[in-house]
Amino acid sequence: MAMDQDPFNKSTRIINEDGGAVEIQTTAPKGQTQQVAIPTEVGVLPVRNIVIYPGMVIPLGVGRAKSRRLLEATLPENKVIVTICQRKFETEDPRPEDLYEIGTAAMVLKLLRMDESNQSVIVHGLVRVQIEEWLGLEPYLRARVRVLQEDMPQGTETDALVMNVRSLASRVIQMIPNIPEEAAVVLDSIDQGSALSDFLASNLLQAEVPVKQNLLEELNVNQRLRMIGVELQKQLEVTELSQKIQNQVKSSIDKTQREYFLQEQLKAIQKELGQVDEKAQEVEELREKIEAAKMPEVVKTEAMRELGRLEKIPSASPEYQVVRTYLDVMIELPWSIQTKDKLDVNVAQKVLDEDHYDLEKVKRRILEYLAVRKLAPESRGPILCFVGPPGVGKTSLGQSIARALGRKFIRMSLGGMRDEAELRGHRRTYIGAMPGRVVQEIRKAGTKNPVFMLDELDKVGADFRGDPTSALLEILDPAQNNTFQDHYLNVPFDLSTVLFIGTANYMAPVPAPLRDRMEVIELPGYTNHEKLHIATRYLVPRQQKENGLKPSQIRFSEAALNEIIDGYTREAGVRDLERQIGTISRGVAALVAGGKATSRKVDHKLIVEMLGPRRFESEVAMRTSIPGVATGLAYTPSGGEIIFVECTSYPGKGNLTLTGQIGDVMKESALAALSLVKSHARDLMSNPEQLAGMDIHVHVPAGAVPKDGPSAGLAMVMALTSLVTGRSVRSDVAMTGEVTLRGLVLPIGGVKEKVLAAQRAGIKTVLLPEGNRKDIPDVPQEVRESLEFIFVKTVEKAVEAAIGPRKARKRASLNRGGQRNPQSQAAKGKS
Repeated sequence: MAMDQDPFNKSTRIINEDGGAVEIQTTAPKGQTQQVAIPTEVGVLPVRNIVIYPGMVIPLGVGRAKSRRLLEATLPENKVIVTICQRKFETEDPRPEDLYEIGTAAMVLKLLRMDESNQSVIVHGLVRVQIEEWLGLEPYLRARVRVLQEDMPQGTETDALVMNVRSLASRVIQMIPNIPEEAAVVLDSIDQGSALSDFLASNLLQAEVPVKQNLLEELNVNQRLRMIGVELQKQLEVTELSQKIQNQVKSSIDKTQREYFLQEQLKAIQKELGQVDEKAQEVEELREKIEAAKMPEVVKTEAMRELGRLEKIPSASPEYQVVRTYLDVMIELPWSIQTKDKLDVNVAQKVLDEDHYDLEKVKRRILEYLAVRKLAPESRGPILCFVGPPGVGKTSLGQSIARALGRKFIRMSLGGMRDEAELRGHRRTYIGAMPGRVVQEIRKAGTKNPVFMLDELDKVGADFRGDPTSALLEILDPAQNNTFQDHYLNVPFDLSTVLFIGTANYMAPVPAPLRDRMEVIELPGYTNHEKLHIATRYLVPRQQKENGLKPSQIRFSEAALNEIIDGYTREAGVRDLERQIGTISRGVAALVAGGKATSRKVDHKLIVEMLGPRRFESEVAMRTSIPGVATGLAYTPSGGEIIFVECTSYPGKGNLTLTGQIGDVMKESALAALSLVKSHARDLMSNPEQLAGMDIHVHVPAGAVPKDGPSAGLAMVMALTSLVTGRSVRSDVAMTGEVTLRGLVLPIGGVKEKVLAAQRAGIKTVLLPEGNRKDIPDVPQEVRESLEFIFVKTVEKAVEAAIGPRKARKRASLNRGGQRNPQSQAAKGKS
């Protein structure tokens, strides 16, 4: 078979083929004719991201160890190797399955040694070959190959295909500027279809490796020319479209430059005629407003720079409106405007007393701030955080502070906020960018020193858009917020004169660095006596006014208000109480408006008629009347709560079951309580071995409410002790405290809220850890007087206080379900 190629005025022809090797005659790049033997067993050089065709001369970088060993073994005796493209570029040590089956036999023309690990080799593609068998993988790839003969039909179809491909290639060469002019000359000198297809595939075709490999593997020259034609046509269409887009962009730019030039000419003509340019007048007005805003020097420089940009931008450009909006925001911000503080401590005391009952600790802290501001006007303001259950007046207290100081009041809810950009703003590179809410609210207030309330700090979220609490770290730090930088403004804004007040129901979700920047002031729940005063002084008059009633038309007695507080509300604040008062007020308003009554006194009958039957009854005595039940105290975001720990037993293997949706810490408290009770079983039971044959179930209602924390440990010990002794815990006793395996009772938090919850539930005696004795002064005096506090250091003392002294307690054994046996019943009769 004869194979003639002439892509660079060279030719290759098979002249002999036998079982050992194939001899070909080729023209080297320098022009001399030589015979080259293609051995059947030859080394294989894997190449990445390139397909080498016959007639192609190309330099290759050689860095892999196997490839370097191949060149060392091949040169200088035998200069023929086989180059095959690997399927995946990232494969570092390709194996036979990582390589294509068809490659190109190539002659090594020159080897250049760069350093020990990198070499460069120039190869000349000779003929197509196919791998028949892999002979070895080490020290380099070796294989048995077979030279592939091409199918080169002659005739009119072949001539037409050659003409079509040459025409397409000429158009591509004309449209791509970085192709040398010599390529067109070489293209015209190639007559054979095989040589033409290989030349175009290797030098002109811009295609992926799989496409080029398909061209190498195609042995029918006519089919290969068709494939080349299709790829060149695609390439030509993409190139023409790219040039069309470039021409459109250039035309648009030329049009913009022409409009700008004409605008400048128009300005000059209007100036000569004395006519007013609206844009110039607008720019001048903005310049005057910037001067009047009394911005800091850095901010003014940036505003003037943007104003200069605005002058050069055509009014019809979208960028013009973006810059104009930015300048409007900068001008409207109160850079130097602030309200004058009212520093009269007596007036502030009066305002706070008018708006809120009690809260002496909070009021005292506000008056201290006013006193410091009066004596040291340049001092940095505090960052306060009010923490307490819903409905205790956190938000309204912020409004009272603003009224007492004579400042504007801003409230921003952070509940559900997940995007940091809501606080810091969006950069102006985004479409529709705007400042953050902090800057927007200060802009609306029109003063740089408002009272700024950040509501619901404990409900801030975080996701892929960022963490808003990270931005709050700078906003709420008096040492940093004087240079707060909003992303939209991109200039510092001084927040140091703003009085920030945060609110939260619970501080646990607030990150520690953020808590460290704030002075936390706790607002506990109200006692029933305090609720009565608040309802009389604030809630009833407000509901009368909102429902259009005169004081003479509806009258609430103390007895009626107490009945509503005790029987229809169970909360730490007064929000639900106001709701119930509002319901009754609306009902009376309907009677008055309908002519059925001129006035009504609120009594028990009217309360039941308007609100329905009593909603809350004391269930402490009922719940603790049987052994195995103890009353505990818990602290929740809604204030203090009482909880019941219930235990029961049944025959089993000594297993413990825990229910009531309790958390990991409370589960560990239950395990510790059970271990403690088992360790003292001989003191508690006549037959301690009986515990080993009982399964114990501990349940903490309500089951739908998650619970956690260590403070229920004492109540769990008491419930288990009551279960194994068969004696009930006193129904008027509630307890809280963390318990250790040594029987010690450790201090806990939230004492005030828990004690208030006990008082609301009708508890008479509260067991507290000895370490919490110091917290009792924070409890209102009326609550302290209505409760008995027993401080315990050990579980033994707590058991004596809640169940009875050990000497009076008889040992008892348990039947199924935790019921006392007849012996324990007799013991109860003797005690």
